[in-house]
Amino acid sequence: MITSVNNAKMKQIKKLWQKKYRQKEQQFLVEGPHLVEEAVAANQASLLIKAESAKPIRMDNSIDILDVTDEVMQSIGTTQTSQGWMAVCIMQNPSRPRAGNVLLVDGVQDPGNLGTMIRTAEAAGMAGIVLSDATVDPYNDKVIRSSQGAIFHIPIQYKDLEEQMTVFREEGKTIIGTAMEGKSYRAVTPSNEGFALVLGNEGAGVQLRLLERTDENVTIPIFGNAESLNVAVAAGILIYQWS
Repeated sequence: MITSVNNAKMKQIKKLWQKKYRQKEQQFLVEGPHLVEEAVAANQASLLIKAESAKPIRMDNSIDILDVTDEVMQSIGTTQTSQGWMAVCIMQNPSRPRAGNVLLVDGVQDPGNLGTMIRTAEAAGMAGIVLSDATVDPYNDKVIRSSQGAIFHIPIQYKDLEEQMTVFREEGKTIIGTAMEGKSYRAVTPSNEGFALVLGNEGAGVQLRLLERTDENVTIPIFGNAESLNVAVAAGILIYQWS
């Protein structure tokens, strides 16, 4: 059992909360029994870390486990109260989304929004998610928590969105952008090959250069005094409209 908060291995593991180390190692951390179970079920957990007071969870006995004191677990975690379990996970590296509907995310910055969008897309059975370089890191701990483990069950990759829109159009998908002005989303019917839905930054929306390359640009009517909808809420409405 590891008893020192200054243990070298624990210090290395803790670095994975930082984006630059995640990218270097192609690994990331999840915290809490539910997310650890999801990582194990998806075969993405390479190492489990268990606090001495942790309750048993469903796990694969072939995965190595590091036993640590509650103090050590608290020192490497991000939550105020120790969750008892953590996992070091291997980043997925899909070559492309599966066949089906796709979500394209252009510059969403809030981790909670992206996590909710990932959760919604996976729940609706979407084939994959493509992120622009300006989008928040999907392996950010707040994104992962907001996704409730959905991040383990849907392909996610960073790609040039313009190039991907061309690829998806060639596959017969309808490319649908979201804008403050456009058709009502209820007036649009995607092709039988599915759709690629483009959603943008919380403040600026989808970039104009992308909106100029879509097949349709849609808006969600607002009947009250709000200026706009939260991007994750808009994603849920549109994804389920056409899925």
